[in-house]
Amino acid sequence: MKVYLGIDTSAYTTSIAAVDENLSILADERILLKVEPGKRGLRQSEALFLHIKNLPQLVKKLDHQLYENTQALAVSARPRNVANSYMPVFLAGTSLAQSLAAFAQVPLYQVSHQEGHVMAGMQGNRELLDKPRFLAVHFSGGTSDVLMVENHQPGLMSITQLASSEDIHAGQLVDRAGVAMGLPFPAGPALEKLAAQAADKELVAIPTAITSKGFSFSGAETRAVQMLKNGTSPEIVATAVLGVIAKTLEKVLRSFIEQLQIRDVLLAGGVMANHLIAQRLIKRLQHPAVGARLYFASPRLSTDNAVGVAMLAALQHRLKQ
Repeated sequence: MKVYLGIDTSAYTTSIAAVDENLSILADERILLKVEPGKRGLRQSEALFLHIKNLPQLVKKLDHQLYENTQALAVSARPRNVANSYMPVFLAGTSLAQSLAAFAQVPLYQVSHQEGHVMAGMQGNRELLDKPRFLAVHFSGGTSDVLMVENHQPGLMSITQLASSEDIHAGQLVDRAGVAMGLPFPAGPALEKLAAQAADKELVAIPTAITSKGFSFSGAETRAVQMLKNGTSPEIVATAVLGVIAKTLEKVLRSFIEQLQIRDVLLAGGVMANHLIAQRLIKRLQHPAVGARLYFASPRLSTDNAVGVAMLAALQHRLKQ
């Protein structure tokens, strides 16, 4: 059996994964970085320190036979595959990957965190590997991008950024609103449960903010916090926060589907694991009038993970043979 390892040290998760030559998952180990109650996140220096502590624990969890059969490694070395894309947290994973590759004398491929998310989303949607191009959504705590992905060969893709948030990200909106309600960080799962309780109540909408260059969520954060101060129930505010994210994404995707005539859309990133957002997008975009075909990453592979990075190790190594 041939094994390919992936390492990812994102803003809030330390991850190591392994796949075989058929891209089947052999291991998927993660540790979520701890954030103190009431805080809205971690500084890069704090996250980097936690990654350094966590990585040896994850290395020990993998069966030794996986290391013995490893053919290549890949690591998330940067947020996006563009010039000047840099975050200190990725230094922890890169350092470990370089050490393991040098010791085992196997190739190391440096990829981007974003490419890892896109590839992980294709784990259950393999048909996208054969599409010449498709749209992709990467909405998380650190990224809010609508992308065009072009497959030159399996594992060799180019990603064009079509639209992005001009201020805070969708995941930050969720977490900041959640923390303001007293929810634990990260607030996504708790906020979704809260919103589900508003089914029979009169809902309040937060307006979208879309420009020619992208979209904005800072105004939505301000509106959500003000609603809470004015006595609006937390479940109504939770519904409004998830609603403005869904409406923003719906409008932006509609525009690019019509403009580019690309109807295949992959949705990945932690925010895309939200069931309420997914329901609205399916209803509005897979309608015959739009004709989109939506491919959702599985909930576990929507959040930060190293599975997509391991898949890239396998596919890029195959290209080198």
